[in-house]
Amino acid sequence: MEIVNFLVENGPWSWIVAGLVLLALELVLPGGFLLWMGIAGILTGIITLFQPLTWPLQWLIFGVLSLVSIYAWVRLTRGRATQTDRPLLNQRTEHFMGREVVLDQPIVDGFGRLTMGDTKWRVSGPDLPAGQRVRIIDAEGAVLRVEPV
Repeated sequence: MEIVNFLVENGPWSWIVAGLVLLALELVLPGGFLLWMGIAGILTGIITLFQPLTWPLQWLIFGVLSLVSIYAWVRLTRGRATQTDRPLLNQRTEHFMGREVVLDQPIVDGFGRLTMGDTKWRVSGPDLPAGQRVRIIDAEGAVLRVEPV
């Protein structure tokens, strides 16, 4: 019961401390939403410092500020494409689209092999003899789809 009395007596500071705790938790559990809830808690504390409010109204302000700020953050960040100088990083097969290479092994029953750089790749396509020049047209996982040139 003493905790409740302490929170009632120090209402605005309780919100500010709770907001700071949420901000600290954001450092441990990153994800973004605790940041905005922490800011909403601090703002609720600042509002109640200057304008005393009942507890239900304080919780309503905290909830509304949290939801609005999280919604705005999601809308602004989720639709934005990440700018990079290497857009195909970790997408090795995307580099090969349209490249023409020579088959090392014949394509038999739809599958064969070819070498690009220091890597042997499994390829799929129509049956073709070894030495045939092919163009890479698609990739399904680590299997390159080819067509004869």
